[in-house]
Order: sequence, then structure tokens, then C-alpha cells
Amino acid sequence: MSDWSRMKPQEWQKYLNHEVKVTGIDKQQSEGWVFTVDPVSASVVLVSFQEKGEPCVKVVLGHAVREMEVIREGDGEMEKKLRSLFMQVGGQAFSAEELKERKEDLRRWLEENLIPVTVEGDVLQVANVLTISAPYGAEQCSSSNEIILARVQSLVESNMGRKDQ
Repeated sequence: MSDWSRMKPQEWQKYLNHEVKVTGIDKQQSEGWVFTVDPVSASVVLVSFQEKGEPCVKVVLGHAVREMEVIREGDGEMEKKLRSLFMQVGGQAFSAEELKERKEDLRRWLEENLIPVTVEGDVLQVANVLTISAPYGAEQCSSSNEIILARVQSLVESNMGRKDQ
């Protein structure tokens, strides 16, 4: 097993949105911008841009990574560009401040509706059975209990409708 796959997610985070050269255990090299690293498999999602600006996405499996070298540091613009590639059509990018405001608004709304909610970093934890991640819409609700999931999604949608009025 490579040192890469033994790293913690916090260590991988320093590579996000940076252009890198990945050398595999078979000495094969890949270059691209790091969009994300899967925390379970340590696999790296690289995006490179062809001559016409067309994106090319490649996944390098975590167990095959021998070395990762930063070629060029990314900036806010590159982060937005990468994020926009994976957004749903009609999706919307939110600033950090907007996400914080949406999270706080949804937390308050759930509490007003007597739903037990706690904040754990960027995730809202609802009654220890459901999570809501950014950007805090009904689609970001996750739970193994389908009844609770449907009810909270409905509540989240009504909160969104309330704000649109």
C-alpha cells in the first residue's frame, strides 16, 4: 500500500484545486487539476482541459498512487471552474458566506418546527438519523430512514419556498 492511501483526508485537502502530476506505482504519470479525493478509496479525480477548453476527467485509483507533485497552485477562479463542471444543469454556485447563511437559515427553520438539529462542521445533523450538506437543499438530505428523509425533504422544500416569496 502506498503512503498516499495512508494519508488522512485533511492531508489530501492541500491538493484540492491544484494542478498536479501523479506518478503511479507502475511509473505511469497523469496530470490535471485535483477536483476531489475519495476519502474511502483515496482515489483522485483529475480534470484536465483540452485545447478547445473541453474538460477531460480521469480517476486515478488511490492504491496505485505512488507520488503526487503540485505543478501549479490553483485559485478561487479555478475552484469555481472545477465546481461548475460537476454541478447540475441549472445549478447555482454559492459563496462561502451564502452557504453559511443558508445553513444558519435552515437550522433556525428546523428548530422553529421543533426538529432537533445540530451543526457538525459544514453538515446539519437532524435527530442523529439524517444529514444535510451544502448547499442545504432537499437534494442534499441523506438518511437510511426513508420516512424521515421524505418528511425532512418536504420541510426543507417548504423553507426554500418561504424564502422565494
